[in-house]
Amino acid sequence: MDIEIGKLIFRTIFTYGAIAIVFRLMGKREIGELSLLDIVVFIMLAEIAMFTIEDTDKSLIEALIPMGLLLIIQRLIAWFSLKNKKFRDWFEGKSSVIVSRGKIDEHEMKKQRYTLDDLLQQLRENGTKSIQDVSFAILEPSGKLSIFENENAQNDSETNGYIIPLVMDGDIQADGLEKIKKNEAWLREKLKQKGYPDVKQVSFCSLDQAGNWFIDIKNELL
Repeated sequence: MDIEIGKLIFRTIFTYGAIAIVFRLMGKREIGELSLLDIVVFIMLAEIAMFTIEDTDKSLIEALIPMGLLLIIQRLIAWFSLKNKKFRDWFEGKSSVIVSRGKIDEHEMKKQRYTLDDLLQQLRENGTKSIQDVSFAILEPSGKLSIFENENAQNDSETNGYIIPLVMDGDIQADGLEKIKKNEAWLREKLKQKGYPDVKQVSFCSLDQAGNWFIDIKNELL
């Protein structure tokens, strides 16, 4: 029993060291900048580590071979990516402009399977109050959103207080109306007064605490 425990401890330490070396040889990257290949390699290494530790009947060389092979594959693909832009764009993906000059690109969002909820969440994480404060927003291949605020937002004069979404993807947000103690009839009338009689044509509509409206239309020319 003591021998088995000792073997398990040794295999765990050995596997930890081997994976640490593989990661070190793969190069330094932030978690948010991991490519698709990096993620696949990490998952496969985790599976190899699990089987290596649990199945003590298998030799350690059976774990080192697939680890080394994964490292070679990762380095080769990284080399091809540096040499060939088309290969890099196909394998790692390209950046996508989600917001251009303050206008939402719904077509690009659908193409990237990126929702308005995703956009609003990443704006909040960036400290950006509202879409109307954004000049450009670029979705990077890593999934990170690069946000470039307009001058008014940088001077903190564009929006005031908490932003309440009232329409998203043409659907009225009942929760938002409840927060401002208004109903759908009130919202429809307000939109009609502003030149938007059909709620379905509205991609996003919000209201801040100072009463400032922001309305973005679906499939608007950028």
